[in-house]
Formats: sequence, C-alpha cells, structure tokens
Amino acid sequence: METIGIGTLARRANVSIDTVRYYEKSGLLAPQARLASGYRRYGDNQVARLRFIRRAQELGFSLKDIGELLGLSRQRDVARIKRSAERKLAEVNNRIVALQRVQTGLSRLIAQCPGHGRAADCPILNALGGQCIQ
Repeated sequence: METIGIGTLARRANVSIDTVRYYEKSGLLAPQARLASGYRRYGDNQVARLRFIRRAQELGFSLKDIGELLGLSRQRDVARIKRSAERKLAEVNNRIVALQRVQTGLSRLIAQCPGHGRAADCPILNALGGQCIQ
C-alpha cells in the first residue's frame, strides 16, 4: 500500500498541514509510519480518519467528543455512539433556544432605537448598562 506525506494528506482531507499536526498533538491522528529521516507517512486510514474528524467538528462535536467517538467506534458500541449524538443534539437545541432569545431581544432594542439623537437616550446603550463607553 502506498503511503503519502503530510502535504498530500492535508490536501486530500481539505485541511492545512498545521491542522494535521494539531490533531496529531491532540492524540486524534497518528501517522501510519515514519521514514528513517523522521518524515511522517500516512495511508488511506488516516485520510478517512481526518475526514471523520472534520465532519464531526462541522456537526459541533468538540475534539474531546471526537476522541470519545473514535474510541467508541473501535469498540463498535453503537448504543453509546447514539447517546453521544443525542447529547450533542440536545446541546445544539439549547444553543438555538438561547440564540432565539438573543435575536428577540436585539430585534426589540433595534425597533425601539430611533437611530438618531443623544447617546444617553439610546435604548440599546441603556439596555446594555446605561453608560456610553468612551
């Protein structure tokens, strides 16, 4: 099986070389082999793992969560993987609710603000503490 260098791995997974190194330092990714010169060599498994890490991050999983998912995938514990995904979904739903509250509050403040006049009379500044930061 052919091995590839870090630059090729990064290109195939659409990440930077620094990202690959960061995941290695985090313990999420390890090279398949090292040459006598010390250069890292990677294979298809590392490409797939790197893509998995990136997709999991896009879904909101932290690097710690991803490490746990990778560990569970080795154990083939589908029930625990599902519970982990359910916890992540609950966190996402809680964040959505919080962001909707922020959206409602900002919308109300913007509607109340005439967009002119004295800063001391600005409903947005008053709601944020009543004092203009200088």
